Amino acid sequence: MLNNRRNFIFRVSIVINIAVLLYAAMHLSSNSTPGVEWVPITVDGSERSAEFRYINREEIHNDTDTRPPESSVRNFEESTSQKTPSTMPTTNKTASSTASIPELEKKIISALPEIETSNSTVLEIDDEDALNPATLTYLRTLLGCNDKDMLPQTIQRGEYWVLKNFVRADHGFIQCHESITYTTHAGFEFLDNVQPLVERWMAPVSLAIHAPGADMGPTVNSIRYLRDCLGNELIKQYVTFHVFFSHKNLPSSIPNPDSFLQTPYNCTAKPPYDVNANSTYMKAKSLLYPVNVARNIAREAAVTHFILPSDIELYPSPNLVPRFLNMIARNAKPLSTSTRPRVFPISIFEVGAKAQVPSTKNELQGMLTNKTAIPFHKFVCPNCHNIPQGQQWMTAPETNQMDVFHVGKRRGKFVHWEPIFIGTHQDPYYDERLSWEGKKDKMTQGYILCVKDYDFMILNNAFLIHKPGIKHYVKNEKRDKIAGKQSLFIKSVIMPQLKTLFGTRNGCAL
Repeated sequence: MLNNRRNFIFRVSIVINIAVLLYAAMHLSSNSTPGVEWVPITVDGSERSAEFRYINREEIHNDTDTRPPESSVRNFEESTSQKTPSTMPTTNKTASSTASIPELEKKIISALPEIETSNSTVLEIDDEDALNPATLTYLRTLLGCNDKDMLPQTIQRGEYWVLKNFVRADHGFIQCHESITYTTHAGFEFLDNVQPLVERWMAPVSLAIHAPGADMGPTVNSIRYLRDCLGNELIKQYVTFHVFFSHKNLPSSIPNPDSFLQTPYNCTAKPPYDVNANSTYMKAKSLLYPVNVARNIAREAAVTHFILPSDIELYPSPNLVPRFLNMIARNAKPLSTSTRPRVFPISIFEVGAKAQVPSTKNELQGMLTNKTAIPFHKFVCPNCHNIPQGQQWMTAPETNQMDVFHVGKRRGKFVHWEPIFIGTHQDPYYDERLSWEGKKDKMTQGYILCVKDYDFMILNNAFLIHKPGIKHYVKNEKRDKIAGKQSLFIKSVIMPQLKTLFGTRNGCAL
């Protein structure tokens, strides 16, 4: 009887949401009023009903009042992707055109038979490591995202040519709500990391490979080897490869995937990516690695609503995808009560070169105790990955479901934090003028997140492990020189631009 009641409440919630959204869509063509912003948002409660809020442009401003008048409203519009679908239309409406929406919802509810309510969640999740049909249906309604295609395209992006969806995963069409895409990047010499990453992620991966000049040949052969020679179908199933290069370093020829994928690769030879990193075309020509171009290419090509932009040498804890989406579907506090834009940072660690990569938080905690695991970059840049409540996270016991452990901010002692997080396509992109060699390549995005007052909802049981091997700081005079120039460029050029575009906020810095 209780299950029937819960199922009925769930159906009612869907009907209410659809009715309200259809009503709102009828008014999208109405005349606008300059001083009022119409924004779809959601409110607390297991039935996730919809309401509409009027935002006065003059009431929204940052702490220092240095932002241009329109920028505050623009930032709020972008931030709503964390509370409601990133693809939902946001438009100006007059008060009279939407004032009756709460009344409409009340009429719909009053027309339904009275049902005894319960404090328990509507969704029954028996297995946190899987997504049942009811959860997927609810996520579709909750996120309201738009599906995307995976068509191959050749695109010019500044000085770079991009072969988007060059080799596509075999998973076929994926709806935007039903998974998370791990978006990452590499040169071909780092592709040995693809297999351990995919074996733990078990979900879509969008991988951008920098292949200038003669690096194109081993890049294509590496893709073929990964797909044909590893003894399973996981990389074929999940990984979509994109290739890019500068017009200044155009390959002599570009193999056609429709042709080379028809011929099985010769798996008796050693992996094409098993090379000395200094032997690549990129190193021979002393090219800088365009890390943020790569990050943005992989991210833009992802077809899911949620994405995890990360590095290829960071291996995720298993079952992260279903556990995260089940958490989103449960919509418990602080998710249901949050009003700010938000992302979901993941704690990062390193392990010894001969250590087994942990699969559970309990295993990780044991390794932290015996010092075979340490916080990421502890001996390189500890402040860059000093996560809020990090010590408490490491000692907190593992639970049977994913939840938000702590809501932090990128300011105070964490002002230089470079979080890696699950977010959406609406979050700030990476500045493509910055190279990996120049360092601080993610700091500009972090500053924007801070100015926009993002909440960093740190996940309780999820973690990333760097490819085994503890990293230590090694002085590199050549790189230090490049880093000095890039640091000056950020300070003198990029920061003034960011302050003009996004304003400032007390406590936010690069």
